[in-house]
Amino acid sequence: MTAKAKASTDRDATVAARTEVARRFVEARLAARSLPGYPGAVPATLAEGYAIQELAIGLYPDTIVGWKVGRIPLPLQAQLGDERLAGPTFRQFLRTPATGETVALGAIPGGFAAVEAEFVYRIGKDAPEGKTDWTVAEALDVVAALHIGVEFAGSPLKTINDLGSTVVASDFGNNAALVVGPEIAGWRERADETLPCETWIEGALVGVGTAASVPGGPAPALAFLLGHCAARGRPLKAGMYVTTGAATGIHEINAGQRARISFGEHGEIFCAAEDARPAVR
Repeated sequence: MTAKAKASTDRDATVAARTEVARRFVEARLAARSLPGYPGAVPATLAEGYAIQELAIGLYPDTIVGWKVGRIPLPLQAQLGDERLAGPTFRQFLRTPATGETVALGAIPGGFAAVEAEFVYRIGKDAPEGKTDWTVAEALDVVAALHIGVEFAGSPLKTINDLGSTVVASDFGNNAALVVGPEIAGWRERADETLPCETWIEGALVGVGTAASVPGGPAPALAFLLGHCAARGRPLKAGMYVTTGAATGIHEINAGQRARISFGEHGEIFCAAEDARPAVR
């Protein structure tokens, strides 16, 4: 076999292996079935994780309506070459509850599930294709509104966070749903530290923070995502939502438990975790 033929064979094998990982994650999500371990070789780099994520997006029977941004743990940032990671939010998992309504969130039995208080940007105009470098000011220029929200982090893989950020990237960023609450009036004039939030689970306070608890605040997370998505050929579109990071931490939740996420004068979001059900196909 020639060197060129071997390289082609190796590439085909790599694509096949990544496709199998993506397929198993997607099928597990659709079946609401946990995975006993990572279904393949753990990605060594973020690029490998995103390659699997792209394959999984192609296999998933839904439309992307937004993205989550998560923080890469500080000890891994230099190794992985980035501070943040991203994953898609699909239309069927976007929730916009009425005031006081409790949102049901499906947790895969045996998988991972958590609630995160989030400050959520709603995009007001299409981002230009091919623009991969964004300042914070440029990023804020495409924003229509800032909302309170909750990211429901979820995966069929219980140990997803323990295995690291490349694994998180490969499974939709460990993202299962997005709850979008009311707009924050006057948010452009407010300092991040004046936007408070608290997370309560089963009546117990489990986390306190502000928009400033996200390192650098929410805006740099948006600037990162605009460039990241453009580089993938997926520029953000008007109407999309972007979560910017866990402002009170990542709080695991089990089926049968209820959470209340309070943003002070800006409102509250109520959630109830329940066993996820297989998707209707």
